[in-house]
Amino acid sequence: MSPVTTPPAHVSVMAAEVVAALAVRDGGVYVDGTFGAGGYTRAILAASPTCTVWAIDRDPVVVPLADALAAEHPGRLRLVPGRFGAMDRLLAAEGVAGVDGVALDIGVSSLQIDDAARGFSFQADGPLDMRMGSDGPSAADLVNEADEADLCRIIATLGEERYARRVARAIVAARTEAPIQRTGRLAAVVRAAIPGAARQQARDGIDPATRTFQALRLHVNDELGELKAGLAAAERLLGPGGRLAVVSFHSLEDRLVKTFLRDRTGDRPNPSRHLPAAANDAGGGPAAPPFRAIGRKALRPGEAEVAANPRARSARLRVAERTEAPSTQGGPP
Repeated sequence: MSPVTTPPAHVSVMAAEVVAALAVRDGGVYVDGTFGAGGYTRAILAASPTCTVWAIDRDPVVVPLADALAAEHPGRLRLVPGRFGAMDRLLAAEGVAGVDGVALDIGVSSLQIDDAARGFSFQADGPLDMRMGSDGPSAADLVNEADEADLCRIIATLGEERYARRVARAIVAARTEAPIQRTGRLAAVVRAAIPGAARQQARDGIDPATRTFQALRLHVNDELGELKAGLAAAERLLGPGGRLAVVSFHSLEDRLVKTFLRDRTGDRPNPSRHLPAAANDAGGGPAAPPFRAIGRKALRPGEAEVAANPRARSARLRVAERTEAPSTQGGPP
């Protein structure tokens, strides 16, 4: 990983909307759980001269960026290395028991996807890595060691790839000739396995390797598991009136966030009659929900933002406010 010492030309998706959703106030304490290039943190700090931000990121490459931004705002920004799924535990170790807002930008950052050496993208050939941090098995380990059935399941479930069986079979066949170590070779194997790949790309403008790369990335980084943990940790960490703002970029993430907030705001329309009703401390009725919905639907980026940044086109922002009800999530994991 090559260090980044100057901020890239990147603006976080829906940054203004996220700051508005958080209702940033003077003296408030906020968490940017996915610091990346620091776009949300910068916007939050600019919204109030006296608020503070605790930034979290598992990627060591962001440290110089965070240090530079912290120098611009003395005493108002701290970077805590780690995973946002453990945000309550990480902040507890720093003496922080509660915060006024949590922002999460789910998925791969521009810092990661634009660096061919990180192996997230097939746009430029690079080592097949895909790790957001610096530990654990890489995507190369996965494609060269997992059996065909596991590869098929991962690609079908996390990539929603209809030709997952063909792709998994092609990967296993290719690795018997030589280990798959580069993004370019993997992308070529996937494209060759998908019927009508060239026509599909011409019609949709989406590379046929996209879904497989997404699936491998999500699996390598346990991104959906991390999102579930992060939502639960935010519920424990936010004080009454605190806001949760989550930006997601594909249906699996957004569905998970939507389901979480629907459950936690008491907005599930048809609970199963086979499940016991939650009870409050008095034992007489449903428990008070720990969140209140802000808006009935996800917010979308405006046309001007999508035109300036095509990556924003799939973004969805969902927002909720913490109530005074006890957390349903218990203590830190």
